[in-house]
Amino acid sequence: MDDQPTCGKGLAQNASLPAALAELMDAMAGNLELHTRALDMTDDNARLELEAYVKLSKQLRHAATTLAATGSDMAGYRDLPMARHDPARMRDPSLLQAFERFVSREEAVQQLLRARIEQHRGMLAQTRPRKA
Repeated sequence: MDDQPTCGKGLAQNASLPAALAELMDAMAGNLELHTRALDMTDDNARLELEAYVKLSKQLRHAATTLAATGSDMAGYRDLPMARHDPARMRDPSLLQAFERFVSREEAVQQLLRARIEQHRGMLAQTRPRKA
């Protein structure tokens, strides 16, 4: 078995990120859609909220579909043959900077998710029926 790292294998290893983001966006869209069932449509503000949630859920579903396709495509490139790379260009500082920016964005998303998860768990605890 060939365990040599290749760009194709790197793409496949990173495919889980867009796939996971797709699932997250799909879940967010589902949450918005179900929330609209609780709206009192005799209230003008409810109609405005409904319009906003319908628009946003459609956008989230579109983003989820695109991210899922991207993740699938990335995974499909696992066996992409290794191409020759220019060693001098591989040492270009902009490549390192781009990768540092990517890792920084990953860390920012991780921090955002940790804070949101804590907040949302609190909301779940408040909305769950209390056991007698």
